[in-house]
Amino acid sequence: MNILPQSKHYNLTHYQQRYNWDCGLSCILMILSSTQREQFLNNFEGICKEEGFGSSTWTIDLCYLLQRYQVRHEYYTQTLGIDPNYTQHMYYSKIIDKDEKRVTRKFKDAKAHGLRVHQRTVDMEVIIKHLARNGPVILLTNASLLTCEICKRNVLEKFGYAGHYVVLCGYDINLQKVFYHNPEVHDGHICRCLSEAMDTARTAFGTDQDIIFIYEQQQNSNQ
Repeated sequence: MNILPQSKHYNLTHYQQRYNWDCGLSCILMILSSTQREQFLNNFEGICKEEGFGSSTWTIDLCYLLQRYQVRHEYYTQTLGIDPNYTQHMYYSKIIDKDEKRVTRKFKDAKAHGLRVHQRTVDMEVIIKHLARNGPVILLTNASLLTCEICKRNVLEKFGYAGHYVVLCGYDINLQKVFYHNPEVHDGHICRCLSEAMDTARTAFGTDQDIIFIYEQQQNSNQ
């Protein structure tokens, strides 16, 4: 049995989101190489138009973007498509009508495009093991439940459900904490919270427990 390292950290370049909708894209920018990041930013509007999401991204959109840049990843979710219960949810009611056809089509075509999409949920132990052995993790969280020990407050200061993507970049088993990049943070510091607190934010209703495991070359990390 392989024993996990007591701690792990991936050196990512922090990128602050520019709008109120691009947290997911900002997480992708943190994962990409500097050359890929520059290409994406230089062609930002055109790529958003080509990918079809405009100013509203779902996790499946992020997977297609990662595939575009040949970043190896796997996507785990509770729901393949859109949970019909979300139509009654204030956060989603404004965007589902606009996004449903695109999101449904992208899920349907995922396998044909070489995407690995799994309908299952994972626990924090699986997430920590991935961080230890493979690479960073993109999580969809309820930002209203996400509080960083460094920021000392909920960065977004919203109530109810507020879907927000973050990138897990490390952990410390002894401290029972995870470290993450929050695209909303302006000074680039790495946020941290208890693993249990992150688990609460990522499994909240509305997230579908969406998670993207990134498989990265090991030279980009240190223990």
